[in-house]
Amino acid sequence: MDNSVTIMGIVLAIITILPLYFSYRSNSLNKAKIKAIKEKYSQNGKFDFDFTESQNKKILAIDKKNKGFIAMNFNKGKEESSFIDLNLVKSCRLIPTTEANSDTIIKIDFEFQDKATAQKIVIPFYNIEDDQINQACLHEDQQLGKKWVQIIQDCISD
Repeated sequence: MDNSVTIMGIVLAIITILPLYFSYRSNSLNKAKIKAIKEKYSQNGKFDFDFTESQNKKILAIDKKNKGFIAMNFNKGKEESSFIDLNLVKSCRLIPTTEANSDTIIKIDFEFQDKATAQKIVIPFYNIEDDQINQACLHEDQQLGKKWVQIIQDCISD
């Protein structure tokens, strides 16, 4: 009787600890990736991305003082990151793209307008193909995008 209780206790402990271990490991790997990307775009310490926010495997970081912005996407094994020097940008807005003959949003992009050339720079933010359950993350990502457009616009106007 004592052995079966001990064995069940060990099994329950393993069942509880194993997911926590994998979660912690995954979290620390992502932190290391984010840190490496920030260092890559810091341009020898010029930019210090002090404000970072993440949601649905998307990470957005900004240096409000020196005006730099990074968008990172860790969806489906395709790790993408984009950097924008906000000193060279006139404006930012969020551009949703819908399916033909439908209101279904299939992607959302950040669109920056260059100060010198008025050329549009597009950074992908949300894509329905990356959303495992079609549009489950759309509302959250759209709200995050709107919030960040305001943060970026405030940074540009300073």
